[in-house]
Amino acid sequence: MTATRYPNPLITQRADPFIYRHDDGHYYFIASVPEYDRLELRRAPSLEALATAEPYIVWRKPENGPMSALIWAPELHRVDGKWIIYFAAAPSKTIVDGLFQHRMYALECAEDDPLRGRWIERGRIYTQFDSFSLDATTFEHQGKRYYLWAQKDPAIRGNSNLYLCEMENAWRLKGTPVMLSKPELEWETRGFWVNEGPAVIVHGERIFISYSASATDENYCIGLLWADIHSNLMNPASWQKSPTPVFTTSWENRQFGPGHNSFTVNAQGGDVLVYHARNYTEIEGDPLYDPNRHTRIKDLEWDKQGMPVFGVPPADNR
Repeated sequence: MTATRYPNPLITQRADPFIYRHDDGHYYFIASVPEYDRLELRRAPSLEALATAEPYIVWRKPENGPMSALIWAPELHRVDGKWIIYFAAAPSKTIVDGLFQHRMYALECAEDDPLRGRWIERGRIYTQFDSFSLDATTFEHQGKRYYLWAQKDPAIRGNSNLYLCEMENAWRLKGTPVMLSKPELEWETRGFWVNEGPAVIVHGERIFISYSASATDENYCIGLLWADIHSNLMNPASWQKSPTPVFTTSWENRQFGPGHNSFTVNAQGGDVLVYHARNYTEIEGDPLYDPNRHTRIKDLEWDKQGMPVFGVPPADNR
């Protein structure tokens, strides 16, 4: 099977990319913007057309308060017939004990068109800890809706672990969260001890969670968890963890730090990996403020055992 040759990068200066294909066939795109000050949506009839689609600003951060700085890693979802945007925000750019002060929030739009509809702030999503938290996603499985995110446990070394919990509604958790993974392997602990940016995909008899690990330079990479689709997802023992990363820097193709991925499908229904990566390593100053993590996409293949084949990040072609 010949892989599709997508424009690479697809969208410049957009990190933490998320693409949602609606049931009307249109694609919606949201990501972190370099200024970290707003939430933008764009819509297009094809993946390739997202590159030139007009961005619509649907929300801007306030001047002060808990959501007034560093708007990170938004995702757009349909929950109970409404549009939901999950994102992380901080009250300032202050770092405390080595971490920013992000918490997770939700916006809701009840109108059909999320680009022009009215968005309502539904507030903070509270978890078991009042600590650094971000990168939330949601999915429905076996009749239950789940919330999946990254958060700092004050008792565990590192920046963040991955947690899962059932949801009562689109912005409220139900029950007790469980930890699915923490940074512990060598490739998860380069520069920073990090598990973050989880994304969910189901294939065959398994449900998979990809996630990103290590510092956001050339060490950044993607790891993988999986469980049987009939297992209890809230039991950490149901999940297996790949001992090696599944998607890493390609020095040959000059693609550095591929990560913070999501999944979508192409027009034929094939799975597509959405991610960001830089095309250089010589970052001046704080990598957080280097704007050139570009959105990229590639086909996601599957092997005969039903496991995903992420492959190698392809070189820039434009």
